[in-house]
Amino acid sequence: QVQLVESGGGPVQTGGSLRLSCAASGRTFSSYTGGWFRQAPGKEREFVAAISLSGGRTAYADSVKGRFTISRDNAKNTVYLQMNSLKPEDTAVYYCAARLGWVHQIVADTTAYDYWGQGTQVTVSS
Repeated sequence: QVQLVESGGGPVQTGGSLRLSCAASGRTFSSYTGGWFRQAPGKEREFVAAISLSGGRTAYADSVKGRFTISRDNAKNTVYLQMNSLKPEDTAVYYCAARLGWVHQIVADTTAYDYWGQGTQVTVSS
């Protein structure tokens, strides 16, 4: 099993930046994919970004391309989400997720992930 611990959320003004962290503990796999999803009040959970820890492959939602960057530190078993140029519409609870293996066609699918963090609130004020 894998346990995910998220940190880095908080309030920020429009145009500001935040760096979210997702630290994994427990069993580690060679093809570990890390993902970030977010859910705003009254809306469905949506895909933000994903990264393959073994292959360095990444994927982003169109809404965050050019503003968000997903990265990893394998030595620390941690996935990061650097969020720049934040907008009020980025306000949501951000969830870290993990799955075994990279399958490009499903990395944006909520149901494709095996483990989830508790979520961290990001609030962007205008």
